[in-house]
Amino acid sequence: MGRILALDYGLKRTGIAVTDELQIIASGLTTVDTEKLLLFLQDYLDKEKVDLFLVGEPKQMDNTPSESEALIKPFLVKLTEQFPNIPIKRVDERFTSKMAFQTMIDSGVKKKQRKNKALLDEISATLILQSYLYSKIL
Repeated sequence: MGRILALDYGLKRTGIAVTDELQIIASGLTTVDTEKLLLFLQDYLDKEKVDLFLVGEPKQMDNTPSESEALIKPFLVKLTEQFPNIPIKRVDERFTSKMAFQTMIDSGVKKKQRKNKALLDEISATLILQSYLYSKIL
């Protein structure tokens, strides 16, 4: 069994989280510059088996796509072209940034470190992945 890789796609940075091989535990992996994301993914997939990509789906409160969805769609096309054998699922990412920030506070992360947007993106990707894993149980 391969891993599930979750992406919190952003214009500048993309947070990445991954499961273990049994697809039970979600862990933050890293944050990469979005312009280098496909190269990073290729390198990662050369070393690890991935069964599924999860990509956050930004939505408004009324369930309509947010403006950033327009940035994600071209990336999804490139992702599909580069890795045609790995399916992509979308996961509602509403509130993940706020939840990630609160997680940092609850974990005792110092105020200066909470300004680290890369860490916030990685935690957001982990929350996206955790919500997907949880939904599989129900």
